[in-house]
Amino acid sequence: MTSGVIEKNIYLQFNNFLSYLKDVKKSSDNTLQAYERDLSKFLEYARNNSLSSFSEVDSDDVSSYKQYLSEIGLSPSSVSRSLSALRSLFQYLIVSGEVEHNPAREIPNDKFEKKGPQVLTSKEIELLLSQPSQDDVKGIRDKAMLELLYATGIKVTEIINLNLEDINLQLSFIRCGNENKERFIPLYPIAVKSLASYIEKARKLLVLHMDEPALFVNVAGERMTRQGFWKILKNYAESAKIFKDITPHTLRHSFAAHLLENGADIHDIKEILGHSDISSTQRYAQFLKNKMKSGYMKYHPRA
Repeated sequence: MTSGVIEKNIYLQFNNFLSYLKDVKKSSDNTLQAYERDLSKFLEYARNNSLSSFSEVDSDDVSSYKQYLSEIGLSPSSVSRSLSALRSLFQYLIVSGEVEHNPAREIPNDKFEKKGPQVLTSKEIELLLSQPSQDDVKGIRDKAMLELLYATGIKVTEIINLNLEDINLQLSFIRCGNENKERFIPLYPIAVKSLASYIEKARKLLVLHMDEPALFVNVAGERMTRQGFWKILKNYAESAKIFKDITPHTLRHSFAAHLLENGADIHDIKEILGHSDISSTQRYAQFLKNKMKSGYMKYHPRA
């Protein structure tokens, strides 16, 4: 089978699946990128093994693919995620009538220990939020971004997609999401104050064009990027001498865990985070149980 035929068949099926996720399932850009990243490994495997169509793939191929992923150095969790992506693609192909069965379902994931969410302590949060200087426009902007992230628990893609019109400082809330699925999240006073300071003092000096809709902009005056925000957060974590592996999602985890720890209703947290399933939120309750047990075993004199 020539590589040209492989391009025509298996790549067409792959691209049709991505189009389905985007146009029918209305999946987020992050979800699309994750599927494309995970499934591209299978396309490479298929090309190397002359598989021209997903209808040719059987359970032996998937088993060999699983072994291939391990051999190229993927962790058990990454292998598991790649196999899950493949199962989803085959399920789509079954529904669309292009294949008759899902061979990826016959290959189980290896068991691996799931890590709990990385959560900062309250002291670490205070230390992190105190890092941005309030003597320059970048520091004022960064303080507002960090305060907003911890105040709301929103994702990094959500914070960089916020527009100025999504902020209501008078009523102390933000609007997050899109017209199909939006949520309104309250802000604590310090976050409101930081946002007001940024909008009044810094943003107008940073924007390239006064009609720029983005709430947060970079030094070029354009909408902040994911990579830009990650870099900013990493720098402040280093200056705060916090040596945990901190990502924007760490502040989301910390937000949820701290609310739950202080008595907030888990269903309210679910709505704020935008979880569609309560099970996604319940892992924070499990984290707190494990934390309590760990503390008991460490400090009880007879433990």
